[in-house]
Amino acid sequence: MTTYLPILVLAAVFLLIAIRQVGRFNLKIWQIMLGGAVAVLVTGQISPADALFAIDPSVMLFLFGMFVVGEAMVASGYLSCIAHRFFARAKNPDQVVLFILFGMGILSALLMNDTLAVIGTPLVLGLAASRKISPKLLLLALAIAITTGSVMSPIGNPQNLLVALNAGITSPFVTFAVWLVIPTLICLSLSWGVLRWIYRGEFAQCTFAELPVPACDDKLMLLSKVSLAIILLLAAINITASLVTGSMLVTLPLIAIGAALPIILFSHRRVEIVKSIDWCTLVFFAAMFVLMESVWQTGFFQSLVSGGMLASIPALLGTSIVFSQFISNVPFVALFQPLVTEAGAGTAQLMALAAGSTIAGNLTILGAASNVIIIQNAEKQGVPLTFFEFMKVGVPLTVLQVLVYWGWLALAG
Repeated sequence: MTTYLPILVLAAVFLLIAIRQVGRFNLKIWQIMLGGAVAVLVTGQISPADALFAIDPSVMLFLFGMFVVGEAMVASGYLSCIAHRFFARAKNPDQVVLFILFGMGILSALLMNDTLAVIGTPLVLGLAASRKISPKLLLLALAIAITTGSVMSPIGNPQNLLVALNAGITSPFVTFAVWLVIPTLICLSLSWGVLRWIYRGEFAQCTFAELPVPACDDKLMLLSKVSLAIILLLAAINITASLVTGSMLVTLPLIAIGAALPIILFSHRRVEIVKSIDWCTLVFFAAMFVLMESVWQTGFFQSLVSGGMLASIPALLGTSIVFSQFISNVPFVALFQPLVTEAGAGTAQLMALAAGSTIAGNLTILGAASNVIIIQNAEKQGVPLTFFEFMKVGVPLTVLQVLVYWGWLALAG
């Protein structure tokens, strides 16, 4: 029983995140995950050295850099200006939700879904307030958009990147586009249908008043524009390099830190911005790495892998979605991708692994790191979104999306 204590801790963490309350105490997601990490450390299920090495500095640096850029975009008013220009064209709730789904979805394929989670949360909350639309509806639209949209690109999310770089795919951008762009666009359309069905009362409002022009900090806005330009430029360089050489030239942490440097170096509000970034989410990720490493060391999930899972598209999709709820999609892909490759599976199976592990984020909050970022940032603004509210939309949507990817990959393969 002691050997599998980390599994019990993980189950307890999952349960507490679902209910989010113990007695009179309302628990935050980061507090629950930190408690799980402390539990496996105190009980000796993972050594302090292993715990330290488990924390991925690349992920932490990437998130820190993007949090700085996101906070600067909010503080400068630049994000509000972008929202004003973009959403001023939306004349009803249907158009607002569609703009979020397809706008954020397509952007997430280029900027990494976690980046859009950081930048997009305050944007949609501000939009919900100004348009008098349910903030929960728009938060769900954002979460679904950046999860689903990121499927179609090798740089849309970390797990796709692992598949693209480690599975021997010679031209990852072309491969992902050919196999996954069309079903992903179909899935984004289905997302609108599911949201409209479940939140149909929110779509009754027919017209909107004009949005007020937001106030801006011109100096910080200029630096925010420079930071955004750096992200787009380096992303374009990586896309071009991938098309030409099959590999990227600039690492993701370097992109994020490079984008944050203008703000850190030249803004007179640098201290305010760094203090205001979402440190709680950084704590969540560090704790998650520690807990997941202790789970890996048990060998429990590895023992559940069978050869049939590695060859069947529906089995890979289903396994990816289920396992990613418990052990997170990035470590799941890190485990399964070598097994799929060694089994001699084809491109269809690799795309099923990428798609399944990504749309796992549409099932529950725990299915994707970007969900956690959105929920944490929304809670800071006083807008809680519960585990079961998320699943109310996530369960039917995920079932539909699985059917789409299953059908498309089986047909294309």
